[in-house]
Amino acid sequence: MVSTIGVLLVDDEQLIRAGLRAIVDSEPDLAVVGEAADGAEVPGLVAKLRPDVVLMDVRMADVDGITATAHLLSATEKPPKVIVVTTFENDDYVYDALRVGASGFVLKRARGEEIVGAIRTVHAGESLLFPAAIRRLAAGNSQPGGDRLARANLTEREREVLRLVASGLSNGEIASALFLGVQTVKTHVGNVLAKLGARDRTQAVIRAYESGFVTPAE
Repeated sequence: MVSTIGVLLVDDEQLIRAGLRAIVDSEPDLAVVGEAADGAEVPGLVAKLRPDVVLMDVRMADVDGITATAHLLSATEKPPKVIVVTTFENDDYVYDALRVGASGFVLKRARGEEIVGAIRTVHAGESLLFPAAIRRLAAGNSQPGGDRLARANLTEREREVLRLVASGLSNGEIASALFLGVQTVKTHVGNVLAKLGARDRTQAVIRAYESGFVTPAE
């Protein structure tokens, strides 16, 4: 039996929510569990509905997606994954949302299959959502001056795994590249996230770039 991924839609435009609902509810493994027109509604709805993934508009009139994401992830014991929905992928708002804890983003003009694929990718948590775009955003905010992750005490293998995560490889692809078992890679990735204090792979990649551990040339 396939488990259903519950999705909460957050957008101040009813037409956008209706379009997203039609896309999500057309998939057998996805279901919209609720809707919100502003970020202020999110904490209460998450507590009540317990969605697995939140599709969060990045720009809203009252409480925007960045503020709502930061509050949700800091104040909820087991928060859902957050995907921000945006018009422009190079928007500073997108990077800020990723930085405070969103796991990825989709464009409002994305095709239906891209949106459902994004939800499944983020829910599975074993690969980056749109890795090239996330790496471009992170690289644009990188800090020169060498590796500042030394205090995390990553082992050599963990550093190697982090570089491959930052390049956009999934656990299976990392396992093939390093001649390791997938479960071993999962363990290494988990250790990296714990040592960096990162909620997921996206947060780890952002820390890797901002620290100078990974550079745009890599």
